[in-house]
Amino acid sequence: GNANAWGQKIIQHIQGNATYSLALTGTPWRSDRIPIALTTYCREGTVHCDYTYGLAQAIKDGVCRTPRITGIDNEKISVTIRPAPSALTVGQYDTLIEYCLEKNKHVFIEKPITTSVDEAELLVKLSKKKKLIGQVGHVERFNPAISSVIKTIDDPKFIECHRLAEFNPRGNDVSVVLDLMIHDIDIVLKLVDSDVKDVKANGVCVISNTPDITNARVEFKNGCVANFTASRISLKNMRKSRFFQKEAYIAVDFLEKKSEIVKISDFHGTDNYAMLIENAEGDKKQIYYNSPEIKSVNAIEEEHKDFANSILHNKVPKVSFKDGLRALKLAKLIIDKVNENS
Repeated sequence: GNANAWGQKIIQHIQGNATYSLALTGTPWRSDRIPIALTTYCREGTVHCDYTYGLAQAIKDGVCRTPRITGIDNEKISVTIRPAPSALTVGQYDTLIEYCLEKNKHVFIEKPITTSVDEAELLVKLSKKKKLIGQVGHVERFNPAISSVIKTIDDPKFIECHRLAEFNPRGNDVSVVLDLMIHDIDIVLKLVDSDVKDVKANGVCVISNTPDITNARVEFKNGCVANFTASRISLKNMRKSRFFQKEAYIAVDFLEKKSEIVKISDFHGTDNYAMLIENAEGDKKQIYYNSPEIKSVNAIEEEHKDFANSILHNKVPKVSFKDGLRALKLAKLIIDKVNENS
């Protein structure tokens, strides 16, 4: 249950023998075991960072507040809180992201793109006007499990997504839709080339003041239906999606990094070892099963590479601001439907 247990191992077995100690603030808590990838730090015995942005500068720029630090169970720790420096405002700009775009800086934003559709639309327009790269951190797009079957998924008509997480007190002030479900929303919107026709959704507040579990049924104009379930109070973690299309079934396990493809076609041969089923009309169908090879890659590192390549080659990133806006719009619509039924 201790999400920070890995830190104790580092202190016990590594810190005493380390040449350098590096600290990363704001590291996201992850329910899987993927390491947080940043960059290669050590070359020729020295530490090299592409960019350094310290706490003092962040406070000065108004990016964060002056921290209030409390040392516990350690008599050697003493804390001195200095007066906070005056915040540097970004003038007429509503957000720091908008400020960066106005200063001609490419921007990578953690998902969701924003919490406001109006703000997201502004960022899309501004990045287009300034011809800048804007990418949103929907990291599951780079998960090797979905990458292994992405070309096989073609015009799905029914999709079922389950994204379940064990309870963690951190981050419960964020909607479970914007925190968990939005990953699957982004992927489904990428795979279903159609506008949304109707949304039905419901949620239940079990532990938190906002829904801890939410289910949504989304109907698209092309006839596809997608069911989304997201929970942060499950007994075990699960991140699975299933895609049903004509003569094929595709399953993706984002957590275990596995995928499987089951295809069906008319049987006209004489293979005695073929996997066959017979429908009500008496037609024989042959079943083909495939478990694609999964590449061993770090999805976070892959999305960082994609951002860098998009800048270097002036190409649209895999998850653009426009993609982020589209996912946010549907997520907000689901949240509104949940609130209506609460």
